[in-house]
Amino acid sequence: MTPDWNPLDTELDRWRTEGLTLPLWWRDDDAVARTSALDYLHGLAQRLSMPVHLAVIPAEAEASLAEVIDPFLIPVVHGWSHTNHAPDGAKKAEFGAHRTIEAMCAETAQGLTRLRTLFGDALVPMFVPPWNRVAADLLPILPTRGYEVLSTFTPRYNAFAAPGLIQINTHLDPINWRAGKSLHDPDVLIRQVATQLAERRENRADRDEPYGILTHHLVHDTSIWDFTEALLSRLLQGPVQIWTAQPTETLNEQT
Repeated sequence: MTPDWNPLDTELDRWRTEGLTLPLWWRDDDAVARTSALDYLHGLAQRLSMPVHLAVIPAEAEASLAEVIDPFLIPVVHGWSHTNHAPDGAKKAEFGAHRTIEAMCAETAQGLTRLRTLFGDALVPMFVPPWNRVAADLLPILPTRGYEVLSTFTPRYNAFAAPGLIQINTHLDPINWRAGKSLHDPDVLIRQVATQLAERRENRADRDEPYGILTHHLVHDTSIWDFTEALLSRLLQGPVQIWTAQPTETLNEQT
């Protein structure tokens, strides 16, 4: 069945009518090596002319990743080893409040150092905590370790997660993690995007925060790839401006 794109098309028309522009960005998590799935992601980014921020797991990152980095693959830091340290029954987290600050600080510093060695100046100092969860006490320390951006999931409450740490979240994940890791109902996803954009247009959410699409290339099936390409293509036809992570000074001007 063909998805019903009318809710999104209607909302994008409203943005045009009101002279609004949507900042749009893309993040893909859990990269560790060059794979056929990563090559497909890279090719999709090139076809769309839209860079993807590649959240790389530092402890597992292989040198093969550095071979494919170009302006369409922007490496960022995805925790340290993507290890769940949460107690039984709690939501998964690598950098949750149940760990010591000392242990988490050491790993955030290790992650940045290792990926800078691997990617050099191509690395953006963005911290993406695995499972999108991070202890509040860690946030003001991240800038002292060299991080400039924090990215989790769901609309942000403030432009800065802490002084010197800009928050740029993602907002839509097309994967149904609880039901086979395949695609959510496309019509539900389309309505979700339209609703989120309406909230921004009506000033019920931060319209200045770049709207983020979150993907996970290693677990995509054909339906997820196809929907992701169709959604991004649709959005890129609207009144959007592609956002990519920049040095702090530029980010301050954009947020």
